[in-house]
Amino acid sequence: MTSELGRRLARRLAVTGPISVADFMAEALGHPTLGYYRRAMPLGAAGDFTTAPEISQMFGELLGAWLAERWYAIGRPAPVRLIELGPGRGTLMADALRATRGVPGFHAAVDLHLVDINQPLRAAQEAALGAYRPHWHDRIDTIPVGPTLLVANEFFDALPVRQFEKTRFGWSERMVGLAPDGETLVFAAAPGPSPFARLLPDVVREADLPLGTIAETCPGAIDVITQIATRLVTESGWALIIDYGRDHSEAIATLQAVRGHRSVDPLDRPGETDLTAHVDFAVLAATARAAGAQVFGPTGQGDFLRRLGLEQRTAALKARATPAQRSDIDAASLRLIAPDQMGTLFRVLAVGDTRSPAPAGFSDET
Repeated sequence: MTSELGRRLARRLAVTGPISVADFMAEALGHPTLGYYRRAMPLGAAGDFTTAPEISQMFGELLGAWLAERWYAIGRPAPVRLIELGPGRGTLMADALRATRGVPGFHAAVDLHLVDINQPLRAAQEAALGAYRPHWHDRIDTIPVGPTLLVANEFFDALPVRQFEKTRFGWSERMVGLAPDGETLVFAAAPGPSPFARLLPDVVREADLPLGTIAETCPGAIDVITQIATRLVTESGWALIIDYGRDHSEAIATLQAVRGHRSVDPLDRPGETDLTAHVDFAVLAATARAAGAQVFGPTGQGDFLRRLGLEQRTAALKARATPAQRSDIDAASLRLIAPDQMGTLFRVLAVGDTRSPAPAGFSDET
């Protein structure tokens, strides 16, 4: 059984031939009417996955404190463009803004901008954040210039990746084509070396690796982090990027699919399945530095949240909670910071202008 988008893709491939993995991801997630992020309500128990803001209010509260401190660090500009990329149901930003109500002048300075193509989620964001008069965008480059504070939690992992397979000819691009039955989508390596393999990090592209090795790169992530870093260096400001991924570039296939909180075949039922890939934080950091920005991290989410005071916030919430609520608070805190849950796999990167002092959360001294 496939999806309507799967059937459309099969008809297209029958005429045009295979497409890149990146093109497949772009269609599966962003097709104007059938793409997953155009029409799905993916979050929560009834959706396909759960993010940190949905696990506990503490996550957004601590990020709100971080953003407010960075506002002070850049001189308390008014207005300040407060941007969230991929804001989900608006939970993170609602918690962040609730936690910073007592910061003198901060809310009056905030000009809120949300980047999201998902119309059902935009309705949820309006319900959560309408009092702050948010502006919505499909892309970051339509947001007005000016001093900026930006947060991106589980945004970069959904940007389309190109995959390459090491063959005796070099790096060949991994494609999505049709099986002999004319209906089933399959992976296959394109013949000959790909000119796009130059996009792979040098440490991967030039390594002596066995045939059949799969490597990934995300051109969209490079474009977005370049835009962010350039904006921050030019206008002043800071960005906080949180996602699951790796600190060092390596040849590894991480494209994965989730439906109903279960792992499934990435080519199964496109448009009805969430597709993600691990973020290469080494590439993000190097690209931001090349644009002239300061970079801190990546560090583990667990260490980052502890340094921001998660344990103290946990204790404060438990002090006025029922026994059942205290148990839930402990479970949520553990899920956010435990090494075998989100604490290590999720990485945190800060990018900022060169005029500001170091941000909190990236060493025990800050």
